[in-house]
Amino acid sequence: MSSFSDSAVPAPLRTVLRGIGQVFFQENALTGGCFLVGIALSSPLMALGALVGAALGAVTAKVLKFDEAEVAAGIYGFNSTLVGIATLFFFKPGAASILLLVAGAVAAAPVTRLMRRYVPFPTYTSPFIVLTWVIYFLGLALKVPQVAAGDPLGPVGLVGTVGHGVSQVMFQASVWTGLLFLVGIALSDWRHAAWVLVGSLVGMLVGNYHATAAVRALDPERLVDRSLFENVELGLYGYNATLAAVALFLSKRSLIPPLLGILLSVPITELVPKLGLPALTAPFVLATWLVLAFGWLDRKFFRDPAASSS
Repeated sequence: MSSFSDSAVPAPLRTVLRGIGQVFFQENALTGGCFLVGIALSSPLMALGALVGAALGAVTAKVLKFDEAEVAAGIYGFNSTLVGIATLFFFKPGAASILLLVAGAVAAAPVTRLMRRYVPFPTYTSPFIVLTWVIYFLGLALKVPQVAAGDPLGPVGLVGTVGHGVSQVMFQASVWTGLLFLVGIALSDWRHAAWVLVGSLVGMLVGNYHATAAVRALDPERLVDRSLFENVELGLYGYNATLAAVALFLSKRSLIPPLLGILLSVPITELVPKLGLPALTAPFVLATWLVLAFGWLDRKFFRDPAASSS
């Protein structure tokens, strides 16, 4: 149940904003509105990409006559939202990048439906991941002008790092954006907001476990060599952990699965860039799938015979 109702928001806008809110599993237009404002504080251009992506996903699903309840819930908007942001994160605005954004956001809706129908486990943001990898390498092949990696951050401290771990889910390194994301999630469900905080905090701590001043690592998104401390402060070891925490809490209201998902997401975040792929939300998806698979194996092979016979 949502803490704050979004029923006063007009239906078409409600669908679009719910699509943005569903990035963090929140079926609430007020949450999506907070996310949009938060992105705009950091990057108005990427906020526009999020809005266009969510709208294209919803319109495409509507035109293709997908389930109306799922469309209204924003199910076909969140992957398109992330595609819209990611395209403008990697590439400068121009005819080619806009074409890639539109094509990717439109394609995300049918890909989401196909994966939800035929994959026998939760697909989460996997449509976004696959399509964005295609867009990324296609953009490189077409020599679309890229956005340069930013200058190193100064020391941001604990609060800044945790805030970045939340905001980086949508490619932003801003503590204010992270705060607005948390407010939006809390408007929908305060427990989810608490898990997002825990995920970012623990992800940061685990990311630091082998860090020294000399340790270098690939930026999981830009694929450039950085100080590991800088990657941690940018929130790049926290954002996948936040999503894994909420996803696994939704799967089972227990402490252990979300915490295990958080812990697994960090080393996977280090491994994916070594394959030459931007990590995106792949560490979240893989970590969550692993925990769900552990749960399935546990039920299958360690079921209490007395409980099953009673």
